[in-house]
Amino acid sequence: MSLLRRLFSGSSPKNARGTPQIFLTNTLTSKKELFVPLKPGKTLLYSCGPTVYGPAHIGNLRSYVFSDTLVRVLEAAGYRVQRVINITDVGHLVSDEDDGEDKMAIGAAREHTSPAAIADRYTKRFVDDLHALNIDTEEIRFPRATQYIREQIALAQTLEQKGFAYRIADGLYFDTGKFPGYGKLGNFSSADLEAGARVAVAHGKRHPTDFALWRAAKLHDLQQWDSPWGKGNPGWHLECSAMSRSLLGTEIDIHTGGEDHIQVHHNNEIAQSEAASGRRFVRYWMHNAFLTMNGEKASKSLGNVVYLSDITEKGFDPLALRYFYLQAHYRTPLSFSWAALEAAQSALDTLRRITADIGAESNRKSTHSEARERFLAAMRDDLATPQALSILWESLRSEEYHPREKWGLILDAEAHLGLALDIPNAYGVVALEDAPERVRALLREREAARAEKDYARADNLRAEIAAEGFTVEDRPGGTELSKNS
Repeated sequence: MSLLRRLFSGSSPKNARGTPQIFLTNTLTSKKELFVPLKPGKTLLYSCGPTVYGPAHIGNLRSYVFSDTLVRVLEAAGYRVQRVINITDVGHLVSDEDDGEDKMAIGAAREHTSPAAIADRYTKRFVDDLHALNIDTEEIRFPRATQYIREQIALAQTLEQKGFAYRIADGLYFDTGKFPGYGKLGNFSSADLEAGARVAVAHGKRHPTDFALWRAAKLHDLQQWDSPWGKGNPGWHLECSAMSRSLLGTEIDIHTGGEDHIQVHHNNEIAQSEAASGRRFVRYWMHNAFLTMNGEKASKSLGNVVYLSDITEKGFDPLALRYFYLQAHYRTPLSFSWAALEAAQSALDTLRRITADIGAESNRKSTHSEARERFLAAMRDDLATPQALSILWESLRSEEYHPREKWGLILDAEAHLGLALDIPNAYGVVALEDAPERVRALLREREAARAEKDYARADNLRAEIAAEGFTVEDRPGGTELSKNS
């Protein structure tokens, strides 16, 4: 048996409590490492969440499909995952500087309402987007920064008492010169860190990299609280450390986020967390690469973003976006285009047709196979989703495997990839020629109504088709018919 097979197959060496070995790339060491949790069989995972002053775009959403894939791999291997995704509803300033207009204030002004109302609206939309991408949120905690002001103040007080913070007119700042390991995540030099610190706008800062723990209230601040340093609001780095400590403990197993967080935000989290506790904060740091649009990072500030609602309005299945993400390794930059998404939709549709056929041939009964071992090996090797998808396609099309071996592979693929492959008939696409004559006639009438732009009539015909037990979807490549469960 090959080394890869021995490491990852069902007969491979196990960690404590019999969990299979999983290897993850740790940004802290820049190496792929064997995952060894703090406690056998359990994983504490924190993921940087959105600032809810507007909807999350598909560049943001890539991070959550990545972290969900990580959770799926861990859970399928037998780990119990305790997970937190924070909701930033205060303290995140424009361009991540320590001064400027708060993003929540921007959202409130744009929609003529309060920061709290903006936070409620876009937190709900964010969670709805996660559901659409087949991310199970039932076991995820979504704490809001405004709910943990007391904990943030307490952490800042600890840092001040230990000599890691100093006061200036603008508020309370962390002294990065007092933390010898500052910049160790990503192995940044002093010059890199100072360049990443933006402009040292606060008069009295000791170093360009020093960052606000608590900001003194400005004249027009919509959100402010009493504190030992006067009225103000927390610096946005502080919330993650405070909420992670409160909900997961002083030391956690894994922290995920986008690669743009490494240089400033995550190094600041490490500094304040480890200075306060005197202990390591995170064992494994994992970061996904950017999603790009025409060669540039997808960013609201650049105005080149696409939202999940844009995708569904064009007739795409949200899981086509998930499939699109999975075609690239999470640490590889991914370039979005509508043509690429259409290709992902086509591939997903074909995969579901193949799955439906194999489900019928196997009577939805599974057996183990060498293909399943190779698939699991890929997924446990730093979430190698492109290789896993290649193994899936190759094996399902092969005549070397029995339908029950293929069905077993499909079940593993669904558990790890989350593409809704194994739900009976939920995505059972039906060839139009195989539909009952009554349904085909209604489809012809509907196409004629759409051609005449009689959309009310087309909608009525869609309802009649639904009454016959079928669903009609207008895809970019044409009309698609599926049988309801």
